[in-house]
Amino acid sequence: MADILHRIGVERSSPEQVYEALTTLDGLSGWWTEKTAGETDLDGVIEFRFGPGGFDMKVIALDPGRHVRWEVVDGPPEWIGTTVRWDLRRDGDWTIVLFAHEGWREPVEFMHHCSTKWAVYLLSLKQLLETGQGAPDPRDVRVSDWH
Repeated sequence: MADILHRIGVERSSPEQVYEALTTLDGLSGWWTEKTAGETDLDGVIEFRFGPGGFDMKVIALDPGRHVRWEVVDGPPEWIGTTVRWDLRRDGDWTIVLFAHEGWREPVEFMHHCSTKWAVYLLSLKQLLETGQGAPDPRDVRVSDWH
């Protein structure tokens, strides 16, 4: 198994504000993809759609201001059954976000692409919270022909 791991700090933003950006349709569409729909409560399924496709995430854990976890239930075959985890904590004027996309069967080329795109979207999350304006799909940075 292989995992994608990232860490960002969001300045002058509380863990509760970051949590809201991860657990509301308005928040998610402000930094990840404008085409976000579904239910963000525990056991709900969130539908994320992008130009070339998309995926569905089941919300499997919520701890307000501290933790969010999703399971991929539909999307690219490499993603099915993987989980996405967000751990949040305060560190002075910063909220630290520890991100993990866990459980990849093997580190295929698509995983390399997804790792870069997760970094792009994590910076969009940071930008949304620090400036009020994120860069979700379709306004995100294109990193290759896979978008």
